[in-house]
Formats: sequence, structure tokens, C-alpha cells
Amino acid sequence: MEGTGTVSPAAGSIRGVTLPDPPPAEPAPFRCFGTGDPLYEAYHDTEWGRPVHGDRELYERLSLEAFQSGLSWITVLRRRETFRTAFAGFDPEAVAGFDDEDVARLMADPGIIRNRLKVEAVIANARAVVALRASGGLSELVWSHAPAPRPAPLTPDDVPGSTPESAALAKALKAAGLRFVGPTTAYATMQACGLVDDHLAHCPARR
Repeated sequence: MEGTGTVSPAAGSIRGVTLPDPPPAEPAPFRCFGTGDPLYEAYHDTEWGRPVHGDRELYERLSLEAFQSGLSWITVLRRRETFRTAFAGFDPEAVAGFDDEDVARLMADPGIIRNRLKVEAVIANARAVVALRASGGLSELVWSHAPAPRPAPLTPDDVPGSTPESAALAKALKAAGLRFVGPTTAYATMQACGLVDDHLAHCPARR
């Protein structure tokens, strides 16, 4: 409207005065993964690779990694809050008490990944985690397999899918009665929980 001092989108001017071009957009910060999805970005920036301790916390991570097997991690991440509700906050003692009715409830829940083998494995794993408390607990077992620090990976190709330490951890977890914990899943858990730091050398999130 004339005389109001408003900017004319077509002319890009105020009362005939040409406005300067807007400054160029700042480039997105580098990330090893997740750029473009706010949820994934936050996970990369604030969680992945940071040390995680505690039986409940590690049981949750192992459970989510088990559900992720064969899928993309963002698929699980987008359902994490629903998983937490469905599995009693991943309290091992609570999940250890789940029965056939709970399995049926979980298999009818569209908010989680409805794979019966994985659902039953997560329940069995809760019972194994409770039993592990007599010998130090899940957190102690997992962290006893933390490898010595190694040079930062320079490219994604430098990041292994599994290691001798993750194979040893998988073997120890299976011996304790846990399922869906092969060397690859064990290594993904080690990455997510800070036993290793696989952020690339030039990633700002690297510790």
C-alpha cells in the first residue's frame, strides 16, 4: 500500500530505495550422519558416541539396536518414545515380568516395530539383565569390553562394522542369555554408548 513504508516484494524496495541482497545462508555444519532431519541431527550432536552407563540405559540401547537390525536407525529413532511407553520405560524388572498378554499387546501396537522374534528377545533379554545383577550387572559387562582408543576415522570407509572387541562382547552377552546381540549389533551399541568414538576426525561432535 502506497505511503505505508511496506516492502514491495516485486520491486524489493522501500519508497523507491533498492534494498541490499540478503546475506548468503550459512552452510549447514558438517555431521557424520543425520543432516537434514532435526531428530537425527540432535541424536548425532548430543547422544551418539557419548558414554552411557547404567543397566536400564544400556538395556534400552541394546533393545533398540535389536529392533533396528535390518532397518535404518532413523526408523527406530522416530519410534523411540513409543517403544519406551510400550516397554515400561525399558525397566528390566518390569519387562522381565511381561507375559503372553503383553506379547499380544506389543504385536498389536502400530507405534513399534512388530516383529515377534525381536519382541520376545527383548523380553528374554530383560530377564537376563536382571539375572546379571548377581555378577556385577549389564553395565559392568558391557564396559569391560571397551577397546583402547584408536585414531579417529577420516572417512566413513574407515569405520568398521564390527571388531574383535564387539565379537567378544557379543559372545559374553549371549553367554549371559541375551538374544539379537551379534558382533554387528554389539558394535553399533558400542558406538552409540561411547565405548568407541567413531565420529569422523573433522566432525565437531567428536570428543
